Amino acid sequence: MTATLQSTQQRYYTPEEYLALEETAEYKSEYHDGEIVPMTGGTTNHNQIALNVSVALSVAFKSKDYRVFMGDVRLWIPRFNRFTYPDVMVIAGQPEYYNNRKDTITNPQVIIEVLSKSTKGYDRSDKFRFYRTIPTFQEYILLDQNQVFIEQFSKQANKRWSYSVYDEEDTALVFSSFQVEVSLADIYEKVDFEAEEPEEEIEDLKEDEGE
Repeated sequence: MTATLQSTQQRYYTPEEYLALEETAEYKSEYHDGEIVPMTGGTTNHNQIALNVSVALSVAFKSKDYRVFMGDVRLWIPRFNRFTYPDVMVIAGQPEYYNNRKDTITNPQVIIEVLSKSTKGYDRSDKFRFYRTIPTFQEYILLDQNQVFIEQFSKQANKRWSYSVYDEEDTALVFSSFQVEVSLADIYEKVDFEAEEPEEEIEDLKEDEGE
């Protein structure tokens, strides 16, 4: 009986313990205020969309002081004691690092997430709430991987956020944080909408924290 109770008891980790484990882990995990939460595997659509938008932005920023990072770079959210792996981040100027770690940044201007069936609710709600506590964060882009559909949240004055939707392939996503447009045709190039995403839900991503 005692062994069973001990085996089901939740263990909490410090950020340093999590980072040490992550360095040798076979698969990536996020850190949620002491809990280590394994990430789901990405689909080919997910990977293709993230790559397409990253390449388009990198080309647009060739002579500008912006940097684009993909999913292997972590983000530290100090107010909520969290490490996440956004699909794409754009940084203005030089990256600011967590404890001088070159794999973890703290100052994204734009965050882009490719939605999956298992995490889209989390991406739209709690994760967005966490991201909004980052002072440099100005724009949030959500890319659907099962259809041509993009949601854009842009920071305005007095902590207000405007909302825009793009759902026609012959239009372009117009970023509000910098003067760059990326056509939806380029974002969804080589994406196969007939390739169905697995139906699975990740209970660990259900958040119940308050601000």
